[in-house]
Amino acid sequence: MARPPAMNQSGQTILACQERVIRKPTNGHQSAVFLDRDGTLIVDKPYLGTPDDVEILPGVVEGLLLLQDAGYVLIVTTNQSGVARGYFDVSAVGRVHDEVNRLLLQHDVQIAAFYFCPHHVDGCVEPWVGSCLCRKPGPGMLWQAAVDWSIDLSRSWIVGNARLDLEAGRAAGCAGYLVGPETGVGLADAARTIVKGPFEPQFVFPTRSI
Repeated sequence: MARPPAMNQSGQTILACQERVIRKPTNGHQSAVFLDRDGTLIVDKPYLGTPDDVEILPGVVEGLLLLQDAGYVLIVTTNQSGVARGYFDVSAVGRVHDEVNRLLLQHDVQIAAFYFCPHHVDGCVEPWVGSCLCRKPGPGMLWQAAVDWSIDLSRSWIVGNARLDLEAGRAAGCAGYLVGPETGVGLADAARTIVKGPFEPQFVFPTRSI
């Protein structure tokens, strides 16, 4: 895993909690959208560790292009407890991210970096057993990305399909938008709301239409 990220290279996988001091950043100058991975960008398949199983969700490319064209830095932040549980190793996480990145680059979508946390308290593989500030709903991954990419968290969003994603955003100091089965909306819907502006610190929980 490359660390820290080279700013002229996109799409790297970053192990957020390895040999770094997790600290709350001072404000940077760029706005970002932090993106959950499973169930937000790709079909949620439990403990996905094989690139061949990657499927981009409908509307994702449209939404990412809208956000990118609006000037947002796109950063993926994902919990990957499958490492701690022994289902796959950190290299497998990188290979999955490489495939996601390859598929998105075919549509000119540039992901700045993929940050992940492999820890879990119920794990069985050291050194990943235990709690970690990087694991969402902790803010650690967002803080590390903000330092690396000079992100102003007060002008940034997190989009995810679980409330713990929005809790991580709240803890880090950014706005949040819930997508997925609970709300019945996807990334394209979130992107249209985000780019419409003006920016307001908020947490959006769309209501599913019956």
